[in-house]
Amino acid sequence: MIFEETQAFETRRPLSAPAHLLRSLHLDAQLLVALIAICAIGLTVLYSAMAESTQALISQSARLGVAFFAMIVLAQVPPKKLRMWAPWVFLAGLGLLIAVLVMGELGKGARRWLDLGIIRFQPSEIMKLAVPMMAAWYLHERPLPPSFGAVFVIALMVFTPALLIAMQPDLGTAVLVACAGSIVLLLAGLKLRYLVATGALLLAAVPLLWHFMLDYQRRRVLTFLNPETDPLGAGYNIIQSKIALGSGGVFGKGWLNGTQAHLEFLPERSTDFIFAVMGEEFGLLGLLALLAIYLFVVGRGLYIAAHAQDTFSRLLAGSISLTFFVYVFVNAGMVCGLLPVVGVPLPLVSFGGTSMVTLLAGFGILMSIHSRRRLLPA
Repeated sequence: MIFEETQAFETRRPLSAPAHLLRSLHLDAQLLVALIAICAIGLTVLYSAMAESTQALISQSARLGVAFFAMIVLAQVPPKKLRMWAPWVFLAGLGLLIAVLVMGELGKGARRWLDLGIIRFQPSEIMKLAVPMMAAWYLHERPLPPSFGAVFVIALMVFTPALLIAMQPDLGTAVLVACAGSIVLLLAGLKLRYLVATGALLLAAVPLLWHFMLDYQRRRVLTFLNPETDPLGAGYNIIQSKIALGSGGVFGKGWLNGTQAHLEFLPERSTDFIFAVMGEEFGLLGLLALLAIYLFVVGRGLYIAAHAQDTFSRLLAGSISLTFFVYVFVNAGMVCGLLPVVGVPLPLVSFGGTSMVTLLAGFGILMSIHSRRRLLPA
């Protein structure tokens, strides 16, 4: 009774105009503010990384506009409809991945893009959402923790698209897709013996994986182990990245004053290595501030997952949140030399379009799940 009275009082309390707008659009204010803050930081750093190019800033702002529009659109879709659409989105994504291998555009030795005339995009980005949606859909009405049969079926769902993406080749995206699906299994309560068996299989498959890796992928692994063996070749990127981070110190050199980026020593400074640009110009404190906002976003996502009302919503929200964390961890670790270079952009900061749309679309799904939760008495 007390809960009902409290809830009735809260519903009668008048809302401000911005709060009413956010509620009507099913948007979560805390998550939205944090995402806007990351994007604002991204535009600031990107302006410096791209030699103070106003055109690049406008182009990135337009991409952000499209990405936020996708977020708002998906926030209007109820989780039940997302669950209904999950198998069809997954099958469509698989079909597009096959189409990429057959008729995709070839660029820089990789075949990753589809050009449909009016739009050019990477179908692999769709699978970052389609794979966890499909895995959560499959587990929705099944007992948890999943049985061996369920684990096997989900493994096929996860690693089939991951393998197709790796064949493009795009190892970074393949890893992220595999992580997104695997996180669903972990959140579903995967038994310890399955984790141990999977770890053993992965270790046993290392020689086979090494055999099928391309030359540039092998060089990346060897460079990660000892970048100084080829300082002007395969090790150049990571060495310059470490120099940029180290030269920034605690407080940084100041905005627009980074020498590694402006003198063009640092490669891919607007995409994969933009974290190093920020470290040089804003220092350790600037990087810690950005990482704190990232952690808030992940924590808010996990809070939404914990309060979701059904298995599909909980597993999907948890996967989206933790996959976002993997994005940040892999990019930061790569730039600092703690992980091999795999071409994963810094989320919502690196220059690009398709990845940004996918990320914010995922947060739109999170907001949809949160806004449609049922308030139940404790």
